Amino acid sequence: MGDSLDLTGLEDGESLAVTVVKVVDPARAENDFSTPDAGKRFVAVQFRLKNTGTAAYSDSPSNGARLVDAQGQSFDPTYEDTAAGPGFPGSVTAAPGDSVLGFITFEVPVGSRIAKVQFTMSSGFAGDTGQWEVPAR
Repeated sequence: MGDSLDLTGLEDGESLAVTVVKVVDPARAENDFSTPDAGKRFVAVQFRLKNTGTAAYSDSPSNGARLVDAQGQSFDPTYEDTAAGPGFPGSVTAAPGDSVLGFITFEVPVGSRIAKVQFTMSSGFAGDTGQWEVPAR
């Protein structure tokens, strides 16, 4: 983690330097109404997205984010926020040279050990996927 990976999107001029800043596992619910389902926990991943391209970045970052556990199971984000910090809004726009920072929250089984964080531009449809290893706790 902490490494910045250069990713490209589907459109000409779309590229980001993506960094996984931190993984909070488990992450506390933001309030009493946004608790994980029974047998599950929240994991919050903070991403920094720096627009290194020539086109504006406009997307929903959570659409392209995934967690993978040690057994190879993949988990999609949830729309809940956690006390780990501010999440990304539903849609993010960044001009060339600008950076955005935010958490994406996942709901995963209590017994799953998170092994990898993945991010793909263009709502997960670009051919370029970044992957970061999560050290065992």
